[in-house]
Amino acid sequence: MDDLFGTSIEKSQLLMRIGDMSQVCGIRRMMYTEGKSAGVHVVEVSTGSGLEFTVLPSRGLDVSSAVYRGVPLAWRSPVGDASPFLFRPDGNEWLRSFFGGLLTTCGMTYASHPCEDEGEKLGLHGRVSNIPAEDVGIERGWHGHDYRMKVSGKVREAKMFGENLVLTRIVETSLGARNITIRDRIENCGFRPSPLMMLYHVNIGWPVVSEESRLLSPTLRVIPADDRARSESDLWPSFIPPQREYEERVYFHDLQPDTEGVILLGIVNPQLEIGVYLRYLHREFPHFVEWKMMGEGEYVVGIEPGNITGNRAAMRKDGTLEFLDPGAERRFTLEIGVIDGMGDITTFTRSVEESLARRTDDTPN
Repeated sequence: MDDLFGTSIEKSQLLMRIGDMSQVCGIRRMMYTEGKSAGVHVVEVSTGSGLEFTVLPSRGLDVSSAVYRGVPLAWRSPVGDASPFLFRPDGNEWLRSFFGGLLTTCGMTYASHPCEDEGEKLGLHGRVSNIPAEDVGIERGWHGHDYRMKVSGKVREAKMFGENLVLTRIVETSLGARNITIRDRIENCGFRPSPLMMLYHVNIGWPVVSEESRLLSPTLRVIPADDRARSESDLWPSFIPPQREYEERVYFHDLQPDTEGVILLGIVNPQLEIGVYLRYLHREFPHFVEWKMMGEGEYVVGIEPGNITGNRAAMRKDGTLEFLDPGAERRFTLEIGVIDGMGDITTFTRSVEESLARRTDDTPN
């Protein structure tokens, strides 16, 4: 077990000191009752380390709010945890359902900017975050000396004469943990190949993001998405105070994995001695997008691993669009965690630098 409240304690010692595990950690199901969130099912999780987060079964088992020892980790939009039944897929209407949050999943059959692909009009970022999950379950209990908490369910994106993809998601953590692990398995349950586009939209906000903060990543090359981003291409790791009428900057990164094929990156605020990191396998998430939005009220940095480099029409045209054959499956595992204190920041920075030191002569410039 991790240290709990600054003390290293074994299972037997802990159980002698409490009447129920809800005294030190928790996982509970609820439902919102008012406004645009009415009817939205919620699972609140507390690990006992100070990490608390909210999973939304009504919204594809995405993670909305997240707090560590009273410090918010994620940016929240004015939309709130809106009901999926208000979702409209046309154009940019997805933004009317975008709560921000620690994780908004984009996909499964399309993501990125709106386009028309083989006669089909596709809106922004897909449907998966607005599909209610089925077979939702929660589990909590001891596994040896670890007390684990888990939320699971299935999300189906399907239509007549079209795709039939099923996402099985597990969101898990444990007593004393400062991290969340998302384990996804996507299966093509249909009888024709289906496009597969996934983008894990992790939205970090103030105070983790501030003018003192930096994005630390094993970046080999940065490709700006447009002229606006290109004009500030050297400034991609740094941030500024909120700006009026700011327009987003988007950067595509080529990243260097470590010796185990793992990518480690994150945003750190040395002044507050806190940060948020991502850890994942490069082979599962071959691409990474930085969404830098420094606007007033829209002050957020998206750190977004995925398998996409553009919208579906563009990826089909350049031959990079991934397909999932009937009966085939694809797995994605993403760890999101808290960096706490200067010791953690120093260790994290060293790990990122060690990945970059592996760069070889044949690595792209």
